[in-house]
This record gives sequence, C-alpha cells and structure tokens, in this order.
Amino acid sequence: MSRSIKLFIGLILLALLVVGIWHLASDRTFRFPGLVGPAQTSVLRPERPTPIAAFTGGAPSRLAVLLTDKDSSWLGLVHGLKSFGIPFTVTEDFQEAFKHRVVMVYPVVSGKSMSAEALSALSSFTAGGGTLIATNVLGGGVNALFGFSEATASTAHTQLSFGNSNAFITRYFGTSEQKVPFGSVVQRRGSYSYTKPTGAVLASYEDGTPALIARDTGAGRTYALGLDIGSLSLLGHNNRQEDVNTSYVNTFAPGMDVLYLWLKDVYQQREADAVVLATVPDGKRLSILLTHDVDFTQSINNAITYAQYQKGQGAAATYFIQTKYVRDWNDDVFFNLNGAARSRQLKDLGMEVASHSVAHSVVFSKLPAGTGKETYPRYEPFVESRKEIRNATVMGELRVSKYLLEATVPGLLVTSFRPGHLENPDILPQALEATGYRFSSSTTANNALTHMPFRLNYDHHSAEETGVFEFPITIEDEAPPMMGSRLQQAIEVAEKIQRYGGLFVVLTHPNILDHKFEFTRGLIERMKPKAWFGTLGAFGQWWSARDRVTVDVRNVNGLKTLTLLAPETVTGLTMELPAGWRLNRPKGADEALVQVDRQLFLPPFKGELQLQFSL
Repeated sequence: MSRSIKLFIGLILLALLVVGIWHLASDRTFRFPGLVGPAQTSVLRPERPTPIAAFTGGAPSRLAVLLTDKDSSWLGLVHGLKSFGIPFTVTEDFQEAFKHRVVMVYPVVSGKSMSAEALSALSSFTAGGGTLIATNVLGGGVNALFGFSEATASTAHTQLSFGNSNAFITRYFGTSEQKVPFGSVVQRRGSYSYTKPTGAVLASYEDGTPALIARDTGAGRTYALGLDIGSLSLLGHNNRQEDVNTSYVNTFAPGMDVLYLWLKDVYQQREADAVVLATVPDGKRLSILLTHDVDFTQSINNAITYAQYQKGQGAAATYFIQTKYVRDWNDDVFFNLNGAARSRQLKDLGMEVASHSVAHSVVFSKLPAGTGKETYPRYEPFVESRKEIRNATVMGELRVSKYLLEATVPGLLVTSFRPGHLENPDILPQALEATGYRFSSSTTANNALTHMPFRLNYDHHSAEETGVFEFPITIEDEAPPMMGSRLQQAIEVAEKIQRYGGLFVVLTHPNILDHKFEFTRGLIERMKPKAWFGTLGAFGQWWSARDRVTVDVRNVNGLKTLTLLAPETVTGLTMELPAGWRLNRPKGADEALVQVDRQLFLPPFKGELQLQFSL
C-alpha cells in the first residue's frame, strides 16, 4: 500500500473519530438553541470588615452592648439579637452605654479589657437601678458585684442547662430541651464557672458548677454568664459546629435559641419600654417553608402534582431546580425543553423557582472558586463518580444555573439557592452575593444550633456580614424511617418551634409521590390554621426588610412614643409591646393598625412611623 493511500485512510479514520466524539458529546449534552450567557462578569469582592458604627445610635430604650474587645465575635451576637427582634446599640464608650437601662458587657470583663473608671462605673450603674449582663467576668475587682468569688476556666464543659430555675425558660422548653450544647469531644471550647455564688444560680454545667448567676443589687441587677454567646452564634451560623449538636436534622434542637430567649426575657423584664419585633409575618406564631429539591429525572414531572395541590391549599412552595443539561455519572439530562416547560408551569402555579446548581456534586464545597466568567453552553461540568468532578467551579454552578432558569422561564428572577447534598463551601456567602442571590437554604437548623434565620458572614468568618440570609432546614425526607411515617413526629417538632416563633423548613425530593405527598398533605392540613406558609423568596424578602427596621421608644409629653424606621417597605410586621400599653389610634389610621393585648399589627410602611401609647 502506497504512502499516499495510507495517509488518505488515516485522514478518513481521524474524521470518523472526530465525528464519533462529536456525536457522543452532543448526545451527552443538551443545548437550548440560541442561549449564551450570562453576559456580565461576577466579581468576588475582597473582605471589608463590618464597622461597629453600623450598629450605633438609638434611644435609651434599646439594649446597649458595651464592646470591650472589637477583635471578638461581636458580629455573631449582633446577628443573634437581630434574629430575635431585640433592639440594640453597640458602643465602646461605657458612658454612652450607661445612658441605657439594660447593658450587656461583651465579650469580657477584666482589668485588661476595661479601664478602672469603666469598672468603677459598673457598681454605680447597678446602684442606680441599671441591669448588667456580662459574659466572662474574669477580674477587675467586680466579682462580688456579680455574685461570686472566682472565675475558673475549663475546656471540659460541653453544655449548660437552666434546669427549672427560670420560669420564662420552662414556659418554652421541657427539661431535656433547656440544655445549650457548646462543645464536644471533637471541639473543646473554653468556658468559665463561678465559685462560691452569692447570687442565684440560673444555669449550670454538666458537672454542677455555676454557668450563669443573677444577683440583685438593690434596684439593679447583675448577670454573669461564663460562655461567649457571640462565639457560639458564629459556630452555628458559620456551619462549623462539629458534633456540638449530636442530632443533624428532623429533631427539635433549640441550642443557642435558649440563651437568646433568656436575653430577650431579661430585656423585657428590666426595660420598661422594651418593644420587640415579631419573628413571623402577619402575627402568626410559626413560619413554614415547604421546599423541594428537584434533582432526579422523574422529579421535574412529579413536581407539578405537588405544586397543583399546594396552590389549591394556598401554601406556595419553593422548587430548587437542578439545571442538569449534561448526562454523567449522577443521572441523565432532565433540564431540557421538558424541564424548562415544567419550570414555567411551576412559576405559573405561583411557586418559587430557585437554583439547585448545575452538577449537584457531593464535592461542591471543594471546587475552585472560578473566574466569574463561566457561561452556558461552554460551561460543562461532568461528574465522574461520587467524589470526582471535572470542569466545575463554585461560580459556574451559581451563575449558569441562575442564567438558564431565568432565560427559559419568562419573568423569573432567581434569588434563592440550595447546594446539592448541602455542600457548603467557605466562599458560598460572598459567591451568592456576587452572582445575584439573596437567600440560602444550605444547612440544617441543628447544625446551625438555631431554629431561626440569620445573616451570613463573608467566608463563614467573623469580620464581615454579607447581604445574604440563611434559612436552615428542619425536616428532610431521606433519613429513615420513610417520611410518611414521620408526620406526627414532624408536627410535634413544629409545635415546639412555634412556642417562640421559630422557622420550620421542610425539604422534600419529589422523586416519588406516595408517602412523601401524603406527608405534605398532612402537614398542610394540620398546620395551615395556625402557621404562616410561603416561599423561601417571599419569606426572605419579609425577613430582610424586617432585619433593617429600627425600634426606639421615648417619653414625649407623658406618652410613650414608638418610632419605627424601615428603609424598605415591610408588610405584615407585628410588634410585642410592654404590658399595660394602650395605643392612641391616630385619626384616619390604616385599618391594618390594630392592637390585640400586647400584640401590635402594623400596616405596610416604609420610612418613619411614629405611634403613641398611654399607660
């Protein structure tokens, strides 16, 4: 055979190989004709620490946080106070703090962290009727003021318990639920116990040593807590609790909620003008968010059955859609023309269509950040096996999934995200922000140590808050026994969270109907009369608007004047008033402005709203 013939045959074989590879690739990947994007670049900005000045100011009616160390976990404390609706201000000036009647000294009281003048002022403040709440009282000659002899450091403690010594706590929690876990064998964390207490011991560690002491000082009162509540908040909020809570999901685990409810009680008992923000829209006691992870071929079709029922019940849900256009180890392509059509149906039924990534990889948290320039259809992540993936980035997963959903569902704006397998990379908060998301549901409530929403921090660290909020999952469908048999257990969890206005997020994969559909039906039927139902996006918009509302009370001409400031419109907001307050209803006031006992229902408003009350 001549050389030219061999060359010719070689070229033919090469052409056949190229055609074969092209057919294989085209069979593996679905392409929407004409779609290319997103056009804009997503930029991961550098970290910029949140200034203390962002939380200063306000009337003396607020709880004052006297910050004694700005290089601390104070942002975790701030986010916890926000979640529970407690008005506060943060200052490093003790004279400014003592203009308020309830002051929390954080994170430490000692001769190193405070000046002699500030330490001396603690006694004067309580002698005048003020209330001091302090964490880690370690010295400075004020031990007797706080009701103990010495503070003893330990890394052996893993939880504190209130027992039955606090009537407010026992109103919300049974004995086993009053435990606040904060450490584990895996993660040893420091705490302080207070010896020879002369005040009342409100909480103790598991070895019986005092963790929280209250002491009356005439008209004033002091509280000494041997635990850093801000650090504990960040431990949960940053998804780093590492076996602190032994239950991952599907149980009631209030964790640090117990501590914040105690703080709220102290504030309301000791501040005559304490007005707090409710945590649930429209005066309800529980928020229920039904969410569905659509990450399997049949799920996109079954989702319509769920949505049709939910629409009929007036209980809109969120559908996290995996935009799977590449056939790989995980599954076949299902975000194609049918998947896009089903997504449009979901939106038309009043459901929220949200992102569940492109590849749904179990190693999402280990992916590189990416360039922020990833575009469809060039972005082709391929899952090789359970723990292997190629051509994938965090930014690509966020950008391209959002783009495809918005490009194929007219009028859709995707603002919510949930990663596959709840994989939660450190860069997720700022990556979500950079790609246009506002709301995340990427961890469980038990992992977060709270059944409340919270704001996420940059890099899951302590220095800067982002504009993204997290809504942790309470109940999911994969742990045994099967979901349908756990309805009563789930309702019992919901009713416990309802005691203090928490959040109840349900994750269901609509891969089947059967018992999972019956669970959804049963939950709606049982809880609809007493709970608020809505999408993650709708609740997120309400929560983020509420987060920015400030609350101040001043005495004006013998009347209590409540001033609310809302930078953006907030609808369905309610307030909890002090006992005995009576609204002086303004002439021509909106009919939505109603007081029922201590609950104040507000009309939709933006900007400043002033209301007056008599006693």
